[in-house]
Amino acid sequence: MIDKIIRICTRYMAVGVILAGIFGIFFPSVMKPLSPYIPIMLGIIMFGMGMSLTPGDFRNVFKQPKNVALGSLLQFVIMPALAAVLIQIFSLPPAIAIGVVLVGCCPGGTASNVISYIAHADVALSVSMTMVNTILAPFVTPFLIWLIAGAWVDISFTAMMISIIKMVLLPLLAGVGFNYFFPRQVAKVTKVMPMLSALVIIFTVGCVVSLSGRTILDNGLIILAVVILHNLGGMALGFFCARKFGMTKAQIRAMAIEVGMQNSGLASTLALMYFTAAGGIAGAIFSVWHNVSGSLFASWCVGRDEEEMETKTAVQMQVK
Repeated sequence: MIDKIIRICTRYMAVGVILAGIFGIFFPSVMKPLSPYIPIMLGIIMFGMGMSLTPGDFRNVFKQPKNVALGSLLQFVIMPALAAVLIQIFSLPPAIAIGVVLVGCCPGGTASNVISYIAHADVALSVSMTMVNTILAPFVTPFLIWLIAGAWVDISFTAMMISIIKMVLLPLLAGVGFNYFFPRQVAKVTKVMPMLSALVIIFTVGCVVSLSGRTILDNGLIILAVVILHNLGGMALGFFCARKFGMTKAQIRAMAIEVGMQNSGLASTLALMYFTAAGGIAGAIFSVWHNVSGSLFASWCVGRDEEEMETKTAVQMQVK
């Protein structure tokens, strides 16, 4: 029964996010009081991510140091740069533009690892990049936000860095330590973490929408267009850059997914903590869209693999 509930929550997360958004618009008074708990919930997600990591995951970083380093470079260059370009092209007001910048400057999310698995990508590389970029986030993310948006919004670099350390880095390291010292206990709860992550994203979206429903109704289509271009642009550039550097097919797929899929929950949380609720809209929409685009990309990858296998089989039969 529990396994069935977990599968439903993770498989239909996008539907849950949409329903939470609708609920937040029409019943904002229900969700607004819950928004202060979002940072705590994000910390629980990162703790769960840490519990899923093993010493082998850390060793994988040193097995592919150049690829992991390239992944970090592309993650923190392509997505912030795209954000800066898109907010200029669409002339977004500062209250909304900061949300796009936040999404672009955040590290990749745990969903990228799941999509990489489905897409027959290099999962070890995907996990390594997510782990390294998450550890770098408390220092790199505030700096990038200040670099891009510091001229038109008030940013507390130190305060934001401390917040990311508290919400992301410390829970992650605590989860790693817990898994190392209490592996049997961790094994009993790790299977529910994907469901919990999905529920937190749904919860976050509902809160963000409840605080900025009018802005979404007025600017929703423009923000959606920006989010789609941001995500697809990141995946495409990650894909072609990885291919340019001579990576394998599986590594190229992992790079495309990791670069294009962001920790949108962190982006929305930072928006609520340091800017405006409207700034969390981009992260909320990104939460839905990047799972859709990631799933479509994974389906395309699986289809290509099946076609190649069929072609290879046909050739072998002709040779015989």
